[in-house]
Amino acid sequence: MEFIGVIVLAILIYLYVMMKKPGENIKQISTNELKSLFGNTDKQFIDVRTPGEFRQNHIRHFKNIPLQSLQQHAHKLSKDKEIIVICQSGMRSASACKVLKKQGFTTVTNVKGGMNSWSN
Repeated sequence: MEFIGVIVLAILIYLYVMMKKPGENIKQISTNELKSLFGNTDKQFIDVRTPGEFRQNHIRHFKNIPLQSLQQHAHKLSKDKEIIVICQSGMRSASACKVLKKQGFTTVTNVKGGMNSWSN
């Protein structure tokens, strides 16, 4: 019985780690790489933090579409352009990239470290 508990725990840990890591087909860029992309009209810049976080500090090139409403607003984004996604630390943006991939967006990029890296 104890062995089964260990197996179940291992499976749960594995699933948690798989959910938290960025998808294998999702490109990752640093904030330094991000700076070179501004002005490129083939890119869409999305900030998935809450409106309050966005108001406090944001990069002017980014449009705020909070993660919790991304599925409802994804139709406003072009599937023909790359989507660059940022959040505070990189975790919500990684989740947002997965959401967008599931909705058929093919070129999605996550900003590693998010606004925490941008500010430092």
